[in-house]
Amino acid sequence: MTEAMIRNKPGMASVKDMPVLQDGPPPGGFPPVRYARRIPTKGPSAVAIFLTAFGAFSWGMYQVGKGNKIRRELKEEKYAARRAILPMLQAEEDERFVKEWKKYLEEEARIMKDVPGWKVGESVYHSGKWMPPATGELRPDVW
Repeated sequence: MTEAMIRNKPGMASVKDMPVLQDGPPPGGFPPVRYARRIPTKGPSAVAIFLTAFGAFSWGMYQVGKGNKIRRELKEEKYAARRAILPMLQAEEDERFVKEWKKYLEEEARIMKDVPGWKVGESVYHSGKWMPPATGELRPDVW
């Protein structure tokens, strides 16, 4: 396509004779250029995420509290059962101790029969207090 056809002039005598044709904006102007960062709003809002997290945390803490209450009740039940059978266990231990103590006194009498002035069963410490053996067992075979 020639310049003459574009500018609607059949012949071209000089460039100066050509009408001025300049590019310009379209009627009404160009649309505004978007230069701001616009991230699409997909998904839940920050408030919705916060409320969901807070709700999940609250529900979890409620479950922990319920578990603690159940555990506390089971612990109290266990202690109550122990307190209930404690007198029977103590009576059995006392009975065992008395039998072992008699055996111990017999063994002491047999061993110390030749020592003058020895009193069987008397404490050598003279503290005035009776204390059971620290080990909980009387084992004359070891002494």
